[in-house]
Amino acid sequence: QLQASGGGLVQAGGSLRLSCDASGRTFSSYAMGWFRQAPGKEREFVAAINWRGGDTFYADSVKGRFTISRANAKNTVYLQMNSLKPEDTAVYYCAGQAGVGRITSLAEYGYWGQGTQVTVSS
Repeated sequence: QLQASGGGLVQAGGSLRLSCDASGRTFSSYAMGWFRQAPGKEREFVAAINWRGGDTFYADSVKGRFTISRANAKNTVYLQMNSLKPEDTAVYYCAGQAGVGRITSLAEYGYWGQGTQVTVSS
């Protein structure tokens, strides 16, 4: 199971750090990703990290502002979000999967957290 937390209400330009805690299995060998879904829109890729943590991937819209990282000893993945914009407002989901092919693809992930709301006011 994956549990996302850390969402909230922040002003534009502010920062938040999301956490995704894994339990029930060892996700240290899993690729992990963050996705988001804004009202009326499809869920979209935000960031991903391979199981070793050496390779990270970002959507163009968040590149340079968001940083994904993982602490395998804690079975936790983080998403540091800086310089937040109103268009970043969405429910953010963490996801995990072993043996991921296309790490940026939503369809590749079989394990999902419940989501945490991020609201950025202008």
